[in-house]
Amino acid sequence: MLSTLFDGSRRARNAAGRYRLVLAFLTLGLIGISAEVLAHAVAHGDKGYIQEITGVNLVAFTYLGAKHMVTGYDHLLFLLGVIFFLYRMQHIAIYVSLFALGHSTTMLLGVYFNIGINSYIIDAIIGLSVVYKALDNLGAYQRWFGFQPNTKAAVLIFGFFHGFGLSSKIIEYDISPDGLVPNLLAFNVGVEIGQLIALAMILIVMSFWRKTDGFLRHAYTANVALMSAGFLLIGYQLTGYFIA
Repeated sequence: MLSTLFDGSRRARNAAGRYRLVLAFLTLGLIGISAEVLAHAVAHGDKGYIQEITGVNLVAFTYLGAKHMVTGYDHLLFLLGVIFFLYRMQHIAIYVSLFALGHSTTMLLGVYFNIGINSYIIDAIIGLSVVYKALDNLGAYQRWFGFQPNTKAAVLIFGFFHGFGLSSKIIEYDISPDGLVPNLLAFNVGVEIGQLIALAMILIVMSFWRKTDGFLRHAYTANVALMSAGFLLIGYQLTGYFIA
């Protein structure tokens, strides 16, 4: 009897695990389908507002920056990958600061000096950053190449690309040069505020998950799902590039 109950319980757990995996991939598929709409895009209403206003508008641009980060799931997927196996707050602070430094630098300089990159290409590279970090979490580079790349350097470098993704979009919207610098700084402050809000939510969820017995058991599946999301974003953006 006990053996039968044990087997039934084990089958139920396995079925539940497969069910969660299917749901994860379905969710990621929906994300991939909507990639063109959400990835680094500024909402059409916000776009019109940005094009119409002139002068210094610190509060408005701070809000727009925070909104972009909180709704920018490509940023959030990368951040999730970065902090997935980080447990100490000082380590999280170091990596998030490196990402913020890279993101802020290229966003500000890109817009100020009018340096834009094709939106499809830069968003595909951002998708690649998600794939890279998921593979790093899976220990793929050590198994394939026998060494561990510098994770801090990788986060900083991919942060540069994330910033170029945003600067390329902003350049397309032709912001008024009147008040450009303070507005950009306010936007960047908003981005960092949004990043802290999103990071706090991710850490809350992760802290509860890590306390469960299933965290290490499902960590591999979670990073495979994360990698799949990155590949979906890459494929969608490259398809858009060649079609456009």
